[in-house]
Formats: sequence, C-alpha cells, structure tokens
Amino acid sequence: MSTLDKPYILVVDDEPAIRELIQDILQDEGYHVTTAADGSAARACLALRLPQLVLLDIWMPDCDGITLLKEWAETNKINCPVIMMSGHGTIDTAIEATKIGAYDFLEKPISLQKLLNTINSALKKEIHVTRIDQNFLNTSQLNWIVQLRQKLINLKTSN
Repeated sequence: MSTLDKPYILVVDDEPAIRELIQDILQDEGYHVTTAADGSAARACLALRLPQLVLLDIWMPDCDGITLLKEWAETNKINCPVIMMSGHGTIDTAIEATKIGAYDFLEKPISLQKLLNTINSALKKEIHVTRIDQNFLNTSQLNWIVQLRQKLINLKTSN
C-alpha cells in the first residue's frame, strides 16, 4: 500500500500532547491524520471529510467519547471502525463502548505496538468486509441479491 493509499484517521483527544504524539506516530507510518480537541471539533472534522478510522478519547470536557459514539451510531454519521481510548477507563466503560459499536478499547498510556496493531487490525477487517460485500453484491446473479442491489441503488438515488 503506497502512502497515497493510506487511510485517513481522525484522532479526538482533549490532551494536546497525546493528540500530537499520536498524530506524529501515525504520520510517520504514512497515514493521513487530522486531530480534534473535543466533540465539537470532531463533528466539524466529520462534516469536512469522513475518516476510515477514528481514535476517540472517552473523557473530554465538552462531550465525552461515549456520548459522541452514541450520537454517531444513532445518526449513522460514520461507517468506520472507532477505537476508544482512556486513561481512566473501566471494564464497564469498555463494555459499553463496544456494545455501542466501538471496534476496540485502548487504555492509556498506549504502547506504540498496541496502537499500530489495533489500527492495522481494524482497517484490515473493514477493508476485507467491504471488498467481500461489494464484490458479492456486484457479481451475484441470485434473484434476491439482484433485487436487493436494485433496492439499494433506488434508495441511494432517491436521497
């Protein structure tokens, strides 16, 4: 995968040092990265460009990450893996986040290898599922798939 093909990642964390460190690490790995300091900034970033992955802190001043994740899940704002991060997380918080739809939960301080492994795993899973689904829908001649494909096309064009 060339640098131009590397995914776009949104990092949402209220601590500037953590945001900058994660951004530097991911950019060194060739990812395109945007950062947001809080929920409002994250919403603004999403309005400009949809990421392929979000790293989302749980404890932020204006809106906690769980609330933001719920909002995104309820409104279908994003369709990508979300990895939650927290230095003060609990098992209950991690369980709640994954029930809402978070891909994983990382406890701060996050090791470099754990961060990169989790991101790579989340992106590979997302890419793999997307390719299978898209290929299946595009090539299947089964009657019910053909009908489903047409309904999806009709829904997409009617919005």
